[in-house]
Amino acid sequence: MAQQYTKKIIREEFIKILNERPLNKITVKDIASACDINRNTFYYYYTDIYAILSEIFQTELQIVIDEYNDTLSWEESFIVATKFSLQNKTAIYHVYNSMQKEELEDYLFNVSGNIMSRYVEKVSEGISASSGDKKLIASFYQCALTEMVLRWIASGMKDDPDTIIRRIGRLFDGHIALSLKRSAGLNDSNKKQ
Repeated sequence: MAQQYTKKIIREEFIKILNERPLNKITVKDIASACDINRNTFYYYYTDIYAILSEIFQTELQIVIDEYNDTLSWEESFIVATKFSLQNKTAIYHVYNSMQKEELEDYLFNVSGNIMSRYVEKVSEGISASSGDKKLIASFYQCALTEMVLRWIASGMKDDPDTIIRRIGRLFDGHIALSLKRSAGLNDSNKKQ
């Protein structure tokens, strides 16, 4: 119990500090001091600062995965995923502008992939599209969403993600199902030949 509490404090203090200054200006000493622990205690839980960052993104990804269910649209799931970013805009911006930008990109790519894979599977019920085509469609939207979020972060996260995501949803509403139906039609005509 005390171990989980200590890890939680370390993560929380790290995020607070990351909201105040760039990642490359944060030291283990800063975090240990803010948590009122010694450096050895920090190293008992984490190998370095980047391990905390990785754990935070993995935790946030798990939250999105756990909260995604049949009642949520892909848009709702993506909005859940942006919640952490909105609460910690400066921290996200600091990670985006650091050498650890890859951690952020991987997190966004994994969130987008998870959401779109589940959504495409849900939409494809009753459509005889191939699994390869389903993966291709999910991958296309995964890449598009990831890049859109990265551009949103690069522009300072000024626009409301809720509005953008819902607008995207309306613009391609039905297009995934249509693509899957076309895929099934192509598969059927290939079988006949």
